[in-house]
Amino acid sequence: MAKILMAKPSCSYHYLDTASKNSPLKTAVCLSKAMAMCSSFCPQRTIHFRAKPISCFPFKPRIWVQVKAFSSQEPSSPPKGKKVDGLYHYVFIPDEKSARVGFLGLGIMGSPMAQNLIKSGCDVTVWNRTKSKCDPLISLGAKYKSSPEEVTASCDVTFAMLADPESAVDVACGKNGAASGMSPGKGYVDVSTVDGATSKLIGSHIKSTGALFLEAPVSGSKKPAEDGQLIFLTAGDKSLYETAAPFLDMMGKSRFYLGDVGNGAAMKLVVNMIMGSMMASFSEGLLLSEKVGLDPSVLIEVISQGAINAPMFSMKGPSMIQSLYPTAFPLKHQQKDLRLALGLSESVSQPTPIAAATNELYKVAKLHGLSDDDFSAVIEALKAKLEQR
Repeated sequence: MAKILMAKPSCSYHYLDTASKNSPLKTAVCLSKAMAMCSSFCPQRTIHFRAKPISCFPFKPRIWVQVKAFSSQEPSSPPKGKKVDGLYHYVFIPDEKSARVGFLGLGIMGSPMAQNLIKSGCDVTVWNRTKSKCDPLISLGAKYKSSPEEVTASCDVTFAMLADPESAVDVACGKNGAASGMSPGKGYVDVSTVDGATSKLIGSHIKSTGALFLEAPVSGSKKPAEDGQLIFLTAGDKSLYETAAPFLDMMGKSRFYLGDVGNGAAMKLVVNMIMGSMMASFSEGLLLSEKVGLDPSVLIEVISQGAINAPMFSMKGPSMIQSLYPTAFPLKHQQKDLRLALGLSESVSQPTPIAAATNELYKVAKLHGLSDDDFSAVIEALKAKLEQR
């Protein structure tokens, strides 16, 4: 049964049930009646219903409900939603969980992302090169297929989270790859961090099958992935974006639609270029403060209360002081993203001298065997340089 939110003056909630078998036209009639009913007892509230376009996937269009309350009393326990500019935004998706969702790549990021889909009640099928990484998700109710092709063939929309451009292309376009199982009516959402050219290559293979393609790299690391607090930077088929939105919301806190394929990849590379440079500068500051006799812990506290505060500094600083680097975002991936960002800047003749110098520092850290440590281990590259001197 689909449930449509209605508001009362007291800000409590009532629901109007409509049979899931209703046609879009019947649903529209129900909505019209709902609005008329509401206006009779709730004249000071504005309720907007917006039906999404009918999807090619086998679940009904989403119904967004926005409720503006002029009462000072907040809802005591409203349905899950977000308050923006005085409006509570709720999304009700009658049959979304009847869609079959695939997930390819179950590493540091992919595993918790897929887990959030499963915990939200989705029908999820998984694949990973190392099958043992699928086992925890299978125990939670996921299905398993032995190749990307089998996953996409059995699912309506498939997400892919791979480590680098080479892996993303191989999984999508290689032998028994995802594209081989795609067909009209299906969707492929690549949430890996790759360059624009790679994303366009994958997109062309997927779209040649008649399926839809969306790039959606994420901003966020292990903890945000576990907490469903990722930020999705999407580009590609708008209809697939609309269809995939409920699933993105299960895994993240916000999403941006940026237009043509390549724009999502570019945005992610710019973000990670800035992040990598910030971490390198922060590392220099920690070592310099210690070198001149200051307490690095106090430096972290000072930073946390000023204009240059960033959650990353407070989160990673204490461990860095102890030379501990629990992996949330592998250093090798940060260096890869810097390399790709430099390639992007070169393609448009944009100078990025700070990022270039930062990239060299991460390369030194890799040479010291820190590839699989957290990217905050870049501080060890600076220590090594000091020791050499």
